[in-house]
Amino acid sequence: MSFLYLILNIGSLTIPLLYSFEKKMRFIKHWKAVFTSLTIVATIFLIWDAIFTKNGVWGFNSDYHLPFLLLGMPVEEWLFFFCIPYASVFIHYSLEYFKPSLLISKKGTQIITLAIVVTVIPVLFLNWGKAYTTVNYSFLIGILTIGFFFGIEYLRRFYIAFLIILIPFFIVNGVLTGTGLEEPVVWYNNNENLGIRLFTIPIEDIGYAFTMLFGNVFLIEKFKKKEFDFS
Repeated sequence: MSFLYLILNIGSLTIPLLYSFEKKMRFIKHWKAVFTSLTIVATIFLIWDAIFTKNGVWGFNSDYHLPFLLLGMPVEEWLFFFCIPYASVFIHYSLEYFKPSLLISKKGTQIITLAIVVTVIPVLFLNWGKAYTTVNYSFLIGILTIGFFFGIEYLRRFYIAFLIILIPFFIVNGVLTGTGLEEPVVWYNNNENLGIRLFTIPIEDIGYAFTMLFGNVFLIEKFKKKEFDFS
């Protein structure tokens, strides 16, 4: 099953990419803004990924990926940061296109954001030093703070979209972390996280996904504005 990780990447990307050319929505018209955002966010996460891989915070099962490594990571891991975010932000913008009025109120969005931050801060400090928990939740608090002050309008829809994104997230990430497999595709050192799993998925992965995906949405929106108009 050395192609499993590659199949998960390609399978996640194929349908969203094809529908990006749909005549009415034409999501592909923003390809430069999207690609620029994906590249910036992927660079940050790949640096994080490489450091954690080198230090054994997590690693990859060679039975499930191709034998091509770059900075200690399989090529599929590099593709992950383009394929999965693209598929996910496509869901977000599909929701915007087909249900433009489906938004949380500004006040409600502010309350949700503050509630998440207030919940995460004590977890962060009580588990300071566990590498995945510490870095992950620090990034999460950072992106939520940016969203609160500079992107509350984007969060009004993204919170709803994220709940939808969690469905394929649990499927893909479930397989990556071992659901239905003898061993996981990606393994985690539980000494460096909370040790809490949702099925096979470390609970920190939800914050990880939120930071990565909202980071992309935030940048895409900024790049779509007139002064950064790539369309």
